[in-house]
Amino acid sequence: MKIEKILEYALEREYEGKRFFSENAERLQNAAAQGAFKAIAEEEQRHIDFIAAQIAALNAGVEAQAPALPPTGFFADRAESEHLVDTVSEAMVADLPVLRMAYLIERDFAEFYQMAARSAEGQAKEILEMLSHWESGHERLFKKMHDQAFEQYAQMPWGG
Repeated sequence: MKIEKILEYALEREYEGKRFFSENAERLQNAAAQGAFKAIAEEEQRHIDFIAAQIAALNAGVEAQAPALPPTGFFADRAESEHLVDTVSEAMVADLPVLRMAYLIERDFAEFYQMAARSAEGQAKEILEMLSHWESGHERLFKKMHDQAFEQYAQMPWGG
């Protein structure tokens, strides 16, 4: 598969992810959860900018310069250090399906980039591995948020 096609597909998925997180941030009741979804939407925008720059560079026949992005795992590490998962899980029982979907979106992104990296070489491989690593951090964060909220749900008496 050509790197151009991989990046075009990735760009569309990143737009979808950003839209999901932006729209659902507005639906959530918990301020910490809203903040997490808004921050991920902003990070997805940085991924969009990064991928678009790679596509533009390929079309121009030059190597792209990576735009300034937070270090790998920056958002997930910050969320962990601020105990965001604990705060969010307390109020997220009603939004379990949204958390589950967020986790699945990020897992799909990570798997897509891993698969694409296996068939790429050189700088393209490095770019795809980097994107996979970033998405894996988001995946772990939302999995933990979902699992903690689900655990609270499972412990509730019938009827909430």
